Amino acid sequence: MSESGDRGRRPGGKPASGRPSSGRPSSGRPTSGRPERGTPRAGRPAQGADGRPQRSGNDEKRLWTRAGAPARGDRSAREREAPVDRDPYGTQSVRSRHDDPVIAEDVKPGDLDRVARAQLKTLSKENAEGVANHLVMVARLIDSDPQLAHKHAISAARRAGRIAVVRETLAITAYTIGDYSLALRELRTYRRISGRNDQLPMMVDSERGLNRPDRALELGRSVERSTLPVDVQVELAIAMSGARLDLGQPELALGELEIAQLDPTTAYSYSPGLFDAYATVLEDLGRLEDAELWWERSNRASEALSSAATGDDDVVEVVEEEVADGGAPAEATASGDTDVAGPDVAAQDGAIEQ
Repeated sequence: MSESGDRGRRPGGKPASGRPSSGRPSSGRPTSGRPERGTPRAGRPAQGADGRPQRSGNDEKRLWTRAGAPARGDRSAREREAPVDRDPYGTQSVRSRHDDPVIAEDVKPGDLDRVARAQLKTLSKENAEGVANHLVMVARLIDSDPQLAHKHAISAARRAGRIAVVRETLAITAYTIGDYSLALRELRTYRRISGRNDQLPMMVDSERGLNRPDRALELGRSVERSTLPVDVQVELAIAMSGARLDLGQPELALGELEIAQLDPTTAYSYSPGLFDAYATVLEDLGRLEDAELWWERSNRASEALSSAATGDDDVVEVVEEEVADGGAPAEATASGDTDVAGPDVAAQDGAIEQ
C-alpha cells in the first residue's frame, strides 16, 4: 500500500479502526448517508449543469465512470497500479529486446513431447508451432550449448509467457547457465501458474546459488515432504543436504540424506545421485572407507540401470550374481518379468525412465 495520502485510512475507504463511517453528522441527527444534491463526492470531479464531470487541467485527458472512479484505460490509473497487478505472470521480465535465434531446418512442432504440446493448445496454431519449435531446440541444445538453449527459451517465453511448461523451461536454462536469480523468479512463476511443487529442489538449489542457504532450508521445509513424488523427495533431500554443507553442518547434511530411498539393494533412476551425495558427505566427515563403499554402490547402480534401460518393460529386475569361487561378480543380467531370488541390485516398478 502506498505511503502517500491519509496514513490512518485503509484500502476501501475504511478508517484505521476498521469501522465504516456511520453517516451521522455531529448534531447526532440521522441522515440517509447521501450527500446533498450538488455536493461533489470524494474522489469524483464536480459536475456541471448537464450532470457530466467538470474537467480542467490534468482532468481533461481522464476518463470517469458514472460511479466516479477512473475508467478502465485511464493512463493515470494505470500508472498507479502495482507492477504485480499489471503483470501477474511475470511476463514483463522476459519481454525486453531479444532477437530470436535460428530454428534448425529439421525441427518440427511434432518433435515436442506430447504433454508439453497439450499445454500449447490455448495458443493460436501459428504461435503454438513457433513456441514448440523453440522448445525442441532447447531440448536439443541444453547439454551442448546451454547459452543458445537459453536464448530459445527466452523466445518461447516471449511468445507464451502464461504457459507453465514454457516458464519451467526458461527456469531450467537459466539455472543451467548459472543465472540463479532468474531461475528462482521463473520457478516461482511456474509454480504459481501450474500449482505444482515438482521443481522445489531446483528452487532450493537456486537459493544456494545466491548464497542464501538459510533461505534454502526454509523454502525446503515449506512443503510437506510426503506430498511430493518420490523422485522429487530424493532431489529435495540432496539439495537440503547441500545447504547444510554450505552452513558448515556436515552431520546434519548426512541426516538429510538418510531417507527411506537410501537403499543399497535397490536401484532407481535417482539412486546413483543419492548414493554419490551420501558418499560426498561421508568424505567431508573423514569417513573415507564408508565413502568408498557408497561410491562403489553408486557405480553398481548406474551400471545396472544402464543395462536395464535397453529393455522395453516398465518392470525390470537386474541381478548381480557372485561366481562360485568367490571371485569377481558376474556380468549383470536384466529381465523384464523374471523373479530371481536374492537380488543384489534391482530396478523395480517405475524405477527406470525409458
